Amino acid sequence: MANRWGIPKHIEEFVKKRDTKCVYCRIVFTTENNSRKNKPSWEHIVNDIRLNGTDNIALCCMSCNASKGSKLIEDWLESDYCKKKEITVDSIDEVVKKALKNPPKLNNK
Repeated sequence: MANRWGIPKHIEEFVKKRDTKCVYCRIVFTTENNSRKNKPSWEHIVNDIRLNGTDNIALCCMSCNASKGSKLIEDWLESDYCKKKEITVDSIDEVVKKALKNPPKLNNK
């Protein structure tokens, strides 16, 4: 069974345990307050909805997700938003660094 974004349940559970803060700006997620800044949202690091493995699915804050949109991660990291928030290739989470070095691909089976 998958969620409404097509992410399988076991991947969703793994990512929820792994990503307790935004993989980009590192803000800690909370469920108590109503601020969108601290709410997690599903992120495809490489913008391909068919890539639903733990190497491409992450949680980021709604602000970063809205800013990144459908941009390539490499281009987004050069944006004014990232510069203002001091989001760099060195500050992002390890899962994103790995996706940059070795982009997830579809298994052609």
